[in-house]
Amino acid sequence: MDTHKNAPLTPKGREAMVRSATEGGLTKAAAALQFNVSAKTVAKWVKRFREEGVDGLRDRSSRPLSSPSQTRAATYSAIEALRRQRHIGKQIATEVAISPATVRRILRRLGLNRLRDLAPDCVWGDATNECTVPGSNQAKPSGTSSGKHTA
Repeated sequence: MDTHKNAPLTPKGREAMVRSATEGGLTKAAAALQFNVSAKTVAKWVKRFREEGVDGLRDRSSRPLSSPSQTRAATYSAIEALRRQRHIGKQIATEVAISPATVRRILRRLGLNRLRDLAPDCVWGDATNECTVPGSNQAKPSGTSSGKHTA
């Protein structure tokens, strides 16, 4: 965690606060006044200090240990399969019965958030240099037709 050098509750400041509340004879309320925090904050740090020692006064990540409501792998697979069939986000959300925002987030993680980034499934013609995408009536050229480059 980024703290400036004079922050009152750096790990050193927490240790001073806890020691004044446990060894210095101050009550939690008096220590709270002295260190300009709430008595509840002092109680939290004293409890951690008693359970874990000085190591308990370090900064901790606020990231949860688990995410029980995270999207299931089966839903990820269904979203990916529908996207590869060239469904748009709202259609996928309706089909899978989840929020469009969740679908967008998952598609972005999978690298499928833009339809143009999907590789076309080409069926090559005989003598032409074009491929036809199944399900459409349009032929797509595989390269430049004239060979001239424009700047």
